[in-house]
Amino acid sequence: MFTTEKPVSFGAKLAASDQFMALFKEGMDLVGDAAAYLDGAGREQAQALPRPAALAYAVESMRLTTRLMQIASWLLLQRAVNEGELTRAEASSEKRRIRLSRQDSVSTDELLLALPRRLCEFIEMSLRLQARIRHLDALIHRANGEITRKPPPSPVESQIALLRAAFPGSC
Repeated sequence: MFTTEKPVSFGAKLAASDQFMALFKEGMDLVGDAAAYLDGAGREQAQALPRPAALAYAVESMRLTTRLMQIASWLLLQRAVNEGELTRAEASSEKRRIRLSRQDSVSTDELLLALPRRLCEFIEMSLRLQARIRHLDALIHRANGEITRKPPPSPVESQIALLRAAFPGSC
């Protein structure tokens, strides 16, 4: 017999935990560090690159910035849920604006090798963080979908109902 209690969502529990706060800090630190790099040393390094590498730098830094902004938006949305500023349903509605799809680099391996090492490190860190967030997001939203669906009817329960109907006094 199914209980009427809702299952515990591992993803939602994790999103409200100390581990989430560590993930939040890591993500926001990465956003800040990457922005400081791109506005400072990265800009200087890009000016010294040959034209093809400079173009790759522009493309990859734009993709990095976009990825980090999507990550920051997701993290801020989850924090708002944790702090009671939004319900999980409101956050799900807002989440539709956030694109967490994986964005691998579009530059060739040769061009990536010509880019500053620090930019490549930021790209790798952002891709790893994005993968973790995508996993957590899937856990949260898969669990929410399971909570809203009714469990399938039990074939055993229907057989028991037939037995009770056939033998009303014995069950």
